[in-house]
Amino acid sequence: MKSKKLLILIGAIVLVAAGAVSVTVTAQNEYKLIRQFGKVNRVISTPGISLKVPFLETAATLPKETLLYDLSPSDVITKDKKTMISDSYVLWRIEDPLKFAQTLNSSIENGESRINTAVYNSTKNVISSMTQDEVITSRDGELQEKVMASIGDNMKQYGISLLVFETKQLDLPDDNKEAVYERMISERDNIAATYTAEGSSEAKVIRNTTDKEIAIQISEAEKQAELLKAEGEQEYMKILAQAYGEEGRSEFYSFVRSLDALKNSMKGGDKTVILSPDSPIARIFEGES
Repeated sequence: MKSKKLLILIGAIVLVAAGAVSVTVTAQNEYKLIRQFGKVNRVISTPGISLKVPFLETAATLPKETLLYDLSPSDVITKDKKTMISDSYVLWRIEDPLKFAQTLNSSIENGESRINTAVYNSTKNVISSMTQDEVITSRDGELQEKVMASIGDNMKQYGISLLVFETKQLDLPDDNKEAVYERMISERDNIAATYTAEGSSEAKVIRNTTDKEIAIQISEAEKQAELLKAEGEQEYMKILAQAYGEEGRSEFYSFVRSLDALKNSMKGGDKTVILSPDSPIARIFEGES
């Protein structure tokens, strides 16, 4: 009786153990690789509980989330044979877990090694096609885009997808950093001086042209004013000739002019006027007397 109970207990334990090893749980941020005799039989990418054949199948885990790989700083040579130090990182993920397992033996370290080689070679090739000045003054994102384009789809053969390549620092060696900066500042100063000189020359040309045009316009305006003035005086004399052409009007005009002259001579303080006997004004006074 006791041996029967013992057998039942052992059987229950075996069933529980078999049930435990036949269940695998896949989390949201991981893949499950189900292996049979060391070979990947299937991949579980949907989160939840799955079953496997106990004692025949085993489960391994690969990350599904985005991973960060920080490359070690390395020397690169520019097109003009200048040394620079590149310090960068990449964001990547396992896109095809079956291919990743088959080509890299499910090893994250192996994957990072392939990434390191591909990124370093592409960075070296891109920078070697640029001068040092072009590398230093390149706009944000330009170098990264070129490196990503150089890598292309090379990592897909390992089931890896490269998401982002970023340069943390692209610096000069300490021994020539200051000299390079001084040379770049000098070149920029020369460019600025050239632009300033060209601008000053262009401004001088514009000022001279404008002054010439203004002088011509002023001369034309003065000429036109003199013509108008001459025409006005001519018309004025014509009107006077018509108005005072007759003898009586002419005498009256002469008399008015004499009064105007007398009026102007009497301006100021006390004045004494001496009139000649034949003066038109004197003849008026003689007539009154």
